[in-house]
Amino acid sequence: MKRGLVFAKYGSLAASTRQRFVQTIPYLQEEGIEIDICPLFDNGYLERFFQEGHHQALRIMQAYGKRLLDLLRVRQYDFLWVQYELFPYLPGTIDAVLKFANKPIILDFDDAIFHQYDQHPNKWTRTFLSKKLIPLLQASDLAFCGNDYLEKYVKQYCKRTEIIPTTLNIKTYVPKEKAAGQKPVLGWIGSPSTWEVYCLPIAKSLLPLIAEDKLSMLVIGAGHATNRQLPFKFREWSESREVEDIQEMDIGMMPLPNEPWARGKCGYKLIQYMACGIPVIASPVGVNSEIVEHGVNGFLASTEKEWRDAVQQLLDNPTLRKQMGHAGRAKIEKEFSIQRYGPYIANQIQALLSQD
Repeated sequence: MKRGLVFAKYGSLAASTRQRFVQTIPYLQEEGIEIDICPLFDNGYLERFFQEGHHQALRIMQAYGKRLLDLLRVRQYDFLWVQYELFPYLPGTIDAVLKFANKPIILDFDDAIFHQYDQHPNKWTRTFLSKKLIPLLQASDLAFCGNDYLEKYVKQYCKRTEIIPTTLNIKTYVPKEKAAGQKPVLGWIGSPSTWEVYCLPIAKSLLPLIAEDKLSMLVIGAGHATNRQLPFKFREWSESREVEDIQEMDIGMMPLPNEPWARGKCGYKLIQYMACGIPVIASPVGVNSEIVEHGVNGFLASTEKEWRDAVQQLLDNPTLRKQMGHAGRAKIEKEFSIQRYGPYIANQIQALLSQD
């Protein structure tokens, strides 16, 4: 039995940890591989952050101290699997000490975190940390990248890269029949920061349709601080209820600005909606344009008018909603399921360990 130590950024409350690591465990076990997941910021940290809306220096220092202790355990393992980096906002040479463990190193990227350094608003951060990720990339043996945009950056420095899209379990995310005659539900799921910046402006442009009682809007995960006076149904995110919440939707939305950070997103919301047989509307940014086949499983929309027109078209045509939902589900089954990629990830890691 081979054992790997995963340095995740967050605990299992974070979708990236669940989708990139936790759900691979059964497939790794089939190949005789076990992993221990050590998050930098655990679930308790995330829960406090969602409640308070800001980070606290003391908690960050405590998290960094715990990670130092985790590093003392690396020799007990056969390989090391790192999500992004070890210590955010510390020099990259510190992360690169991992190479002295003489263990195979795998990196995992499902976000363009390099832009939090090379495009940071503070010039000193850009000056001293723009190349922060490079030392660890150069020390790594393999990198799993969520899309082409991420791989383009990573492959400049890493020995070997593989595109592994963010996936989900298609046995858990399943379509659910809607009762006839119900008012359609437009839905969004995400985090407080992405709601305020990405979704709220588009949602406000759809208020006339809500005022006309043509649809309702369900917002999952916007956080406590959002404006509850808006005529939306706000619901806190819950892992146990996540699939059920999405199944309640008739249309799923994923607005994004056309910015470098957004181009690194892996379209997880779209994958969730489509797996549940829901037609989608998304900004044509990054991987969204690959997941959404315009007019087939959803619509791509850039302007507020395009968003309103797409919503109106789906509201007016229940048959189109159903057809697009079927097409989306079929695409997720074929291209974005853990059932497809779990064995592939396990085989890649097994092959890497066999070379050692």
